[in-house]
Amino acid sequence: MEEYGQGREFTGDHQPVPQQTPKKRPGKPKTYRRGILTGVLAACGVFVCLIAIAAFVFLRGFGVGDLLSGGCLGKLATLSSIIDYYFYEDVDTDQLQTGLYKGLLESLDDPYSTYYTADEFEQIMIDTSGEYAGVGMTLTQRTDTNQVFVVQVYEGSPAEQAGLMAGDELISADGYMAQEMDLETFVSHIRGEENSTVDIVYARDGQQQEVTVTRAHVSTPSVSYQMLDGNIGYIEITDFAQNTQEQFEAAMKDLKNQGMQAVIFDLRSNGGGLVDSVTAILDDLLPAGTTVYMEDKHGERTVYSSDDEKQENMPMAVLTSGNTASAAEIFAGAIRDFHYGTLIGTKTFGKGIVQTTIPLPDGSAIKVTTARYYTPSGECIHEKGIEPDIELEYQFLGMEDQAYDVSLDNQIQKAVEVLSQEM
Repeated sequence: MEEYGQGREFTGDHQPVPQQTPKKRPGKPKTYRRGILTGVLAACGVFVCLIAIAAFVFLRGFGVGDLLSGGCLGKLATLSSIIDYYFYEDVDTDQLQTGLYKGLLESLDDPYSTYYTADEFEQIMIDTSGEYAGVGMTLTQRTDTNQVFVVQVYEGSPAEQAGLMAGDELISADGYMAQEMDLETFVSHIRGEENSTVDIVYARDGQQQEVTVTRAHVSTPSVSYQMLDGNIGYIEITDFAQNTQEQFEAAMKDLKNQGMQAVIFDLRSNGGGLVDSVTAILDDLLPAGTTVYMEDKHGERTVYSSDDEKQENMPMAVLTSGNTASAAEIFAGAIRDFHYGTLIGTKTFGKGIVQTTIPLPDGSAIKVTTARYYTPSGECIHEKGIEPDIELEYQFLGMEDQAYDVSLDNQIQKAVEVLSQEM
């Protein structure tokens, strides 16, 4: 995940394991990222609704009666007094309170539920347009070890100028250790004011190195495209952000004007994004029907559907990998279940749960896993992933020192072969 993302669940922070990647993939940032985040700050009304819900649940005590009992509060007061009296250094009360809140969410044993301080949440709310001050790279975090890896370094970015490369493990940023926090929080320490600096410690080939990177304005388109031989369009979607549908529609229009008769959607490094974004794009592609639905523990469902206004009737292929997560899996699952295209590559990550971020009155927020999601056929792919129709490991077909080209990408070439037979 990179250093931006309002309303995004940073889960390539979903934490796929970095896979073999070509020396230089075309296109823009490979996001995580990062999963589904529903109902977050899309409008002021949503903001108020979530706060009202939080207050209602708190005041009524649904599910938290034992936690807020007098015995619990009394014990907290006792612990606070003991720490204040016995701890050998002065105590930062704000830090203790933050630790208390973070510990409460960590006790859920869910890597996607977390508490954000006001400063952390302010950073996370950076506009999903992808305009921000940072260093220009996409990161992913493993759920098992909490290690953070560089998925892609943006061309011409401060990170590239500093020598950072895809595959590097980030150890710390300004002294904040990557493995001691979730990906969003770590990324908040990489972002900052334009022209300010951040000290990054990273590991490459078992050797740790440190570099000082000057932050700059970074723009991160989430869609890149080109026309391949045989009038086959190629569209890489690296993230489902707020503006991705607009970029996607522009790409489709341009490729159609060039004579596109079939299309490849590359989601191999797409870690997710906004559910509203991916379902809007599916609405552009598919006939009427349910594209995904969410169900919470109370059995309440939220259904997303496509209509008959627009749909594409050309052969399609979707490229997937272990880094294809969350919202990207919604896309792949819908294309599969509608029998609208061929999935090619390797099994997807398997993140079939939904997070909701609830802002709090003091500017802080909590992100909580609130539901599972299901593909149109009713399958929950959480911790299972989606198997492709054609299993094919990535292989670069060129020489070791040869620059990346789509003609040397075996998965893209397999998609071209399949689509050529369907045209």
